[in-house]
Amino acid sequence: MSEQKSSPVTQAPVQGLSLWMMARRRFLRNKAAMFSLFVLIAVAVFSFGGTWVYPHAYDQIFDSYVAIPPSLEPYPKEDTLHQVMQDAAEHGHVSLADFSVTGSTYTAKVTSDKAIDPRVTRYLDRPDEFDGAAIKETLDGGNSAIVTGTVNRQYFPFGTDRNGRDLMPRIMVGGQVSITVGILATLVSLVIGVVYGAVSGYIGGRTDNVMMRFVEILYSLPFMFFVIMLVVFFGRHFVLIFVAIGAIQWLDMARIVRGQTLSLKRREFVEAAHAMGLSNWQIIKRHVIPNTIGPVVVFVTVLVPQVILLESFLSFLGLGVQEPMTSWGTLIAEGTTGMQFVPWLLIYPSIFFVVTLFALNFVGDGLRDALDPKDR
Repeated sequence: MSEQKSSPVTQAPVQGLSLWMMARRRFLRNKAAMFSLFVLIAVAVFSFGGTWVYPHAYDQIFDSYVAIPPSLEPYPKEDTLHQVMQDAAEHGHVSLADFSVTGSTYTAKVTSDKAIDPRVTRYLDRPDEFDGAAIKETLDGGNSAIVTGTVNRQYFPFGTDRNGRDLMPRIMVGGQVSITVGILATLVSLVIGVVYGAVSGYIGGRTDNVMMRFVEILYSLPFMFFVIMLVVFFGRHFVLIFVAIGAIQWLDMARIVRGQTLSLKRREFVEAAHAMGLSNWQIIKRHVIPNTIGPVVVFVTVLVPQVILLESFLSFLGLGVQEPMTSWGTLIAEGTTGMQFVPWLLIYPSIFFVVTLFALNFVGDGLRDALDPKDR
């Protein structure tokens, strides 16, 4: 019998994993970081998408609902409607003889010593509680009238502030401003600080000394003096906030990256890249900056809430966000002035700020562990 030759088994080529793919897998396995990332996404969707679907505007004033506490039940309360209608009738120079509410509609009987002017319905519609007043029937030769209309049911889940503005849309808009300022100012400081620190640390020598002395000079300048100078030259503008903050916060970033670069410039892979003929800028771009991402990411997650606090400080001094626009920092500053009487004005903005702060810290820790070169 002839022996049959077995055909060689072909193996599929082994596909390697890039550094970014390995970092992504490590980040996805970090449950705390992933949960925090979903929290950040939820806060961003609430802030940027909530204003499109919420019925109240952030600057809409409700004169009848000033500093009311949070409630999931609709306003107005049934026991207050009669008094509100009576006050509205007195402003219209008529007397309220009878008043009843059925569902979302009301029926009122008003009387007067003379013929009732049909324009009296304008006075009945002035309160936030009522709308659509119309005379249904006239009695007693025009001295009495039956008026019908609708009761405006309003929901204030987070309550209202001391100006009668719904707190929920103000937190949404405040989140838009705080998140935007935090991200843009951090990006400004990130780009400038990382490039500046990497170049200074890698080149070294006299160039490093000159660049670091320039950083120390900027450190000696008062932050408020720099901001006031920008306001004088460029005026009060929203862009001014993150430009001023980003132009100062990059100093810490530059020193952190410089320290990391000094420890990396003598490593074997940097010397090998230099021996292969790569230029200094190519080595900085391909080898130095990517290996400083871990500490930089952690610092960025701490910098974002710090920028938000600086923005609130500028807004408090009148150099940042101006009314009726607001931010989380401004809302917290306003809430501290009346925390004993209207505590919800401080509690709800603080919750969003603290949750965002913790989520950023957990995401930063997850990114640091995923991007750490020692774990690759």
